Amino acid sequence: MKSIILEGMYILTGLVAISTGFYALLDKEHTKKAGTAVFWIIFGVIFMGGKAIPDYIVGGLILVMGVLTAMRRVGAGSQSVSSEEYRRRKSEGIGNLIFLPALTIGVVAFATAQFTSLGGLVGLGLGVLVSLVLTLIITKEDPKYVGYEGSRMLQQIGATAILPQLLAALGALFAMAGVGEVISQVMGGIVPEGSRFAGVAIYCIAMAVFTIIMGNAFAAFAVITAGIGIPFVFSQGANPAIAGILGLTAGYCGTLLTPMAANFNVVPAAIMEMENKNGVILAQLPVSMAMLAIHIVLMYFWAF
Repeated sequence: MKSIILEGMYILTGLVAISTGFYALLDKEHTKKAGTAVFWIIFGVIFMGGKAIPDYIVGGLILVMGVLTAMRRVGAGSQSVSSEEYRRRKSEGIGNLIFLPALTIGVVAFATAQFTSLGGLVGLGLGVLVSLVLTLIITKEDPKYVGYEGSRMLQQIGATAILPQLLAALGALFAMAGVGEVISQVMGGIVPEGSRFAGVAIYCIAMAVFTIIMGNAFAAFAVITAGIGIPFVFSQGANPAIAGILGLTAGYCGTLLTPMAANFNVVPAAIMEMENKNGVILAQLPVSMAMLAIHIVLMYFWAF
């Protein structure tokens, strides 16, 4: 049941991407319509095809997407939005109810993960569908705009939309290649033997730094925990549950500081059309540094 629902959600995701490609083709004022259309249609086909498409074909399609991005053939079109006056009037009428659909996604995902056997990923997809229905009810907009607005947002985000998938794959590749063992050997000559504080500090800092590089704390966790966490923290008697979860969340401090975490830092800047594309990162810098220091202290006192 779970796998069937997930496959259905992947197909829906693929349809959204493919529709984005067709919207680009139909945009007469789009200066990069061909490259943009090919990019999103390929992305949608990969999501819809899933395991039915051989690995080497998927790899080749991703390379095509990479070439289109490198050649700057993927961009946003000229899709117009409603007038400022209309949006202001709708905002005044709806009020704080506008936040309900967004909150619904988290509530439904959490409830599905906690009270059913479907898991959080299925819950996330169900939450999005429920949120979409609520959005249409609250705004009283025509459903025909769903595809249009989805296309407009994806084109604004651009190629960075696929970074989470690519970075997760990169993290798994690093783990299989033994990068964690190499890091362990290098750190063996740096971390003072028997020093709990040094081990904890380097573990948390390395998680943040590697997440900045990878853009994904989950991808960094496997590599850094194998290379630093186990030999320099867990081996000294740290509680694996406490040290492990604090190590993972220490990585999120790095998430706040990297454009590689596109869904956190690049997407908001694109949607809000910020002049400084790193404005979100700069605003989060002080909070990230404070949180990282707190993680080191908490792990040192709680994990042992």
